[in-house]
Amino acid sequence: MEWRNWADTVRSRAQRAEPASEQEAAELVSRCARSGRKLRVAGAGHSFTRLVETDGVLVSLDRMQGLIATDPAGGRATVQAGTRLHRLGELLAAEGLAQENLGDIDVQSLAGALSTGTHGTGSHFGILATQLAGMTLIDGRGAERHLTPDDGELFRAAQVSLGALGVITRMQLRVVPAYRLRYRSERARLEETLERAGEYRDRHRNFEFYWFPHSDFVQLKLSDATDDPPAPPGRVAHFLDEMVLENGAFWCLSQACRVFPALTAPVSRLSGRMVPVGETVDASHRVYATRRLVRFREMEYNVPRDALPDVLRRVRDTIRERRIRVHFPVECRYVAGDDITISPAHGRDSAYVAVHMFKGMPYREYFSAIEPIFLEHGGRPHWGKMHTRTADSLRPLYPQWDRFLEAREQLDPDGTFLTPYLRELLGV
Repeated sequence: MEWRNWADTVRSRAQRAEPASEQEAAELVSRCARSGRKLRVAGAGHSFTRLVETDGVLVSLDRMQGLIATDPAGGRATVQAGTRLHRLGELLAAEGLAQENLGDIDVQSLAGALSTGTHGTGSHFGILATQLAGMTLIDGRGAERHLTPDDGELFRAAQVSLGALGVITRMQLRVVPAYRLRYRSERARLEETLERAGEYRDRHRNFEFYWFPHSDFVQLKLSDATDDPPAPPGRVAHFLDEMVLENGAFWCLSQACRVFPALTAPVSRLSGRMVPVGETVDASHRVYATRRLVRFREMEYNVPRDALPDVLRRVRDTIRERRIRVHFPVECRYVAGDDITISPAHGRDSAYVAVHMFKGMPYREYFSAIEPIFLEHGGRPHWGKMHTRTADSLRPLYPQWDRFLEAREQLDPDGTFLTPYLRELLGV
């Protein structure tokens, strides 16, 4: 059976398996280890890279979803690893709980999102994997392992593991009492935004912005906790904003750009002028999420936090000088540093800059022109987004790179989870 990821950048012909329990997952890994077959776990397929590509066994954890237990007093929730984030938000809300922060896409599986270093935005919040308080995984020989922060380096390696250390079956998360957010969208100018970025970042719980290429327009997205009652947009307004404008109209404009590339600049400027202005109040997990129906290719890099203004100005100048035909906005977010072994935010407060290209339009020239800008600033790629890095160029960026390789060797000595792509990426 052929498997494709969301962006259709990866296809695999592999045997499919859907274990329904930890015992079934362990037996599956054991069989693969004995036979020498490779095994990879596919979440929701929202990674753009070849992380799960295999001609061996491709595992889905869709039958392992849901809450296992909650401990509101201790601020903990134990969750099956295949649980989709949008479902988890509703399950936690029913218990009066929430995750402290989330990204803007909620269709991923929990294990897939955390294992690739997925993040939201907010200078006081780390990537999603920093919310881990423990996990259960099946190692490369089929043994069940329970890891907590007391396991030190092994736990920190497993927090962002790329699926190279084992099949994660359950995760214990740090959670907080359920809360509401007041979300505000504003239109702004690029230079003013860059000059005030530190102010926005420090004043608001969550801050991100989108710059529209070939223009000076920016969409500011600002969120803060509130006790005010929910005031989500009405059904008609929500349908018009999300389905008609953000997805339907933008898809039509994107198709026009694909057929007539000269339209990219005017379409980008038009999108910037049409930035929605307004605010809503709703449960946190509903505010964070944005439906993405228009498909694209994406490259995203982590850079030191204070490098963001220079990086974005360089991106702007490069697009202008090379007359790159792109109409998708450039997304900028902030994340606190952490001590996770191969987290892109390891050891530094960070900014993330993401560039996108509509599916079907040529992206390689664009990405190859922008990637050197990230690298000049010590950029580390998001593990689930497109990049050209291999072990030789990644190793110098991660002080504990060899510690991760030691953890991989300890948990998967026979290479059951290794594929040609992972060997190239990790230098194994």
